[in-house]
Amino acid sequence: MEKKDVQLTIERLEQILHIVQEQQHVRVTELSERLGVSEPTIRRDLKKLESMGRVRREHGGVSAVEVALAEPPVVQRSIENREEKQLIGRAAASLIKDGETIFLGSGTTTLEVARALEGKKNLTVITNALNVAYQLAGNENITLIITGGVVRHSEFSMIGHIVEQTLKDLRADKAIISMRAISLHDGLTNMNPLETMTDRVIVQCAREVILVADHTKFGKVATSIVAPLTTVHKIITDEQTPLDMLEKLRALGIQVIQA
Repeated sequence: MEKKDVQLTIERLEQILHIVQEQQHVRVTELSERLGVSEPTIRRDLKKLESMGRVRREHGGVSAVEVALAEPPVVQRSIENREEKQLIGRAAASLIKDGETIFLGSGTTTLEVARALEGKKNLTVITNALNVAYQLAGNENITLIITGGVVRHSEFSMIGHIVEQTLKDLRADKAIISMRAISLHDGLTNMNPLETMTDRVIVQCAREVILVADHTKFGKVATSIVAPLTTVHKIITDEQTPLDMLEKLRALGIQVIQA
């Protein structure tokens, strides 16, 4: 392809992306007419944009993808949607029975789960989160197992091979996790590739996976795929999560609880 043709293709991709983001959904025929190129050319362009994670192709057209932005540090996020996270945390804790072994992942919502465990008896909690470990360290009713690993400072979490190897030797009744982005099409996704590798092992360490997520996490896609949505057995969210999203999640066989 000549340099001039490459430049025209780049300009056309930018035009397509602008139109899709503006309208959210647009048909191939409309793009062909507006840009003055053939439908096969448009389909090739859409394939390129989809491979870049910028759009999602659908029958006869294309839809915009909302890309999750990089998360601020966990300390900063702890004050965002705090009331919703506290309600979600209490709802998740209510599902935990005395005597169970649970894995509790990193994040601000999972920290609220840890805070709500007060009063539980004879629990074993496995965690890769420093803030969760600190919260639970003084509770004599909890046997606390800390995975070790490489500290991801912004998240107060431990990731990498040490965590993954430790979890391969352990089993939990329930794994309670949070996630950067949740999409019906792309499933569970995260921003950090190393953290994603650890997350893939986490969701395999328990018989039941419970996802805790406020409404801001849904309908978004981040860089790295962790697992399909059907990996999750229960989702606990807040009352602001859209009804159509809840219905589609339930249609996948996932139990959804609104706190």
